Amino acid sequence: MSSSQAYVPVHTAESRFVTVRGLKHHVFVWGDTARVTPAQPLLVMVHGWMDTSASFQFMVDALRQQPGWADRPIVAIDWRGFGLTDTPQTDSYFFADYLGDLDLLLDELAPGQQIDLLGHSMGGNVVMLYAGVRSERIRRLVNLEGFGMPATEAQEAPDRYVKWLDELKKPVQLKDYATLEEVAKRLQANNPRLRSSFALWLAGHWARKQGERWVINADPAHKRPQPILYRVEEVCAFLKRIQCPVLFVEGAQTLYFMLFNGRFSREEFLERVKLVPDFRLESIDDAGHMLHHDQPEELAVHIANFLETPIT
Repeated sequence: MSSSQAYVPVHTAESRFVTVRGLKHHVFVWGDTARVTPAQPLLVMVHGWMDTSASFQFMVDALRQQPGWADRPIVAIDWRGFGLTDTPQTDSYFFADYLGDLDLLLDELAPGQQIDLLGHSMGGNVVMLYAGVRSERIRRLVNLEGFGMPATEAQEAPDRYVKWLDELKKPVQLKDYATLEEVAKRLQANNPRLRSSFALWLAGHWARKQGERWVINADPAHKRPQPILYRVEEVCAFLKRIQCPVLFVEGAQTLYFMLFNGRFSREEFLERVKLVPDFRLESIDDAGHMLHHDQPEELAVHIANFLETPIT
């Protein structure tokens, strides 16, 4: 794998920084954000755990080929402690902070305007909760593989806090790499469907050169577990309040549910989302959890069709 094989974006993004909640957040911007209209609002995208806003580049290039998308403004956000966004002074990360950051970022990026909102994986879970409390801000919502988590029970809480307290006493770090090519190979090890050209381009955004090594653009503290339980009853209360149309797209070959050893199934997920008033589910073949890398062209068709269909 050599640098000549790296993907070359067709539509390059502009880097901007927006400060909210004491942190300088990095955003990628495609197009002129001053050109939004009520019919074509700003599309805001948020990435998953251990990822960055650059992750959406391939999908953006594919979207630009869809009718009506040649210059539509699009923004992708780096979450706190990821990508080029500031790392807070913290030893742990809490889910509510992502909602807080998103709410204030939208005030800066699209003041007084509705947006279209898209999230992948962890970001998909964030946008579903956000839509449960700020539906008036969202025209339409796209969730890519943000299935949620296994249900927990109250008696698990003490042990969760014990584990968290113990983890706080241990140093945490992420592996570094000798070359950019090694970073790209790591990305392909995580996702064998990832094209070599995509992997090498992504590697330069997923990691940075520090001294003689390449280090991941993520705070190692993200690896620490949260002590707070995932309460399905609370999540369901959010889902019931979502008033915007929701498109959920899954990879037909996703291995997501295998992570939980039977504690969470696709059937459980389908039961939960029955609570969303306007919900549709679509699947993309030959794609896993990183479907925006595996099949960006087909995914772009699903997204464009959903966002362009008139709301009745």
